[in-house]
Amino acid sequence: MTTEIKQFKKDNLSIRIFRDETSAGEGSAEFVAHHLNDAIQSKGHANLILATGASQFAFIEAIKTLPIDWSKITVFHLDEYKGLPETHPASFRKYLKERILDEVKPFQVHYINGDAKEIDREVARYEELLKAVTVDVACIGIGENGHIAFNDPEVADFNDPKLVKIVQLDEISRRQQLGEGWFSTLEEVPGEAISLTIPAITRCEVISCMVPDKRKANAVYNTLNEEISTSCPATILRRHLHTVLFLDRDSASQLQ
Repeated sequence: MTTEIKQFKKDNLSIRIFRDETSAGEGSAEFVAHHLNDAIQSKGHANLILATGASQFAFIEAIKTLPIDWSKITVFHLDEYKGLPETHPASFRKYLKERILDEVKPFQVHYINGDAKEIDREVARYEELLKAVTVDVACIGIGENGHIAFNDPEVADFNDPKLVKIVQLDEISRRQQLGEGWFSTLEEVPGEAISLTIPAITRCEVISCMVPDKRKANAVYNTLNEEISTSCPATILRRHLHTVLFLDRDSASQLQ
């Protein structure tokens, strides 16, 4: 049972604050399951984007327990490090396979092969896959620097002509990956990634944005209070017509 403390809106963005990370994850999972089931009921199939990272742990554990017909769902993911093999502990392909997809067995999964030999061809392939579908639900988070996917402030573009691109990772983003325990030194964190762009995210029908943890409190504050600009890329979520931000008390601790 989820324990919700507060709900409000900022522009178009709905904000739901829960007692703790587990409850926020359950709330997010119920929201995502509802919209996936709606899509399956209305058109027989659903397309889903999944995020990775420590912020998604509670959501992923919760959604695996809910009644969803995964055999009717095609899954995409948000980003992957450039040059990192799938066997590396930080690989997002490895994360998704081990934590959820090998277990729920979706109809189809499209992975970004970050270590593809012809990386430009891989980027173009993934972009064509996304162009061909309507994504019913995107599950994302917000980085400590306000990024969504790997669209750090320096590379974020609200009017990006591309849906997928190779991006440079800023130091805050790389230090976040180190701090979450995916790498043992900053030097090991790749400097580039393949990422869905901001238009690729905002064209999705529904967005669930799961952001627990005190480390994210400043990014959450900026998302809701800064002007909408690429200096805090997550501010763009305030323009999306159907996004819900799921917070716990720690990540909401700087809000009034």
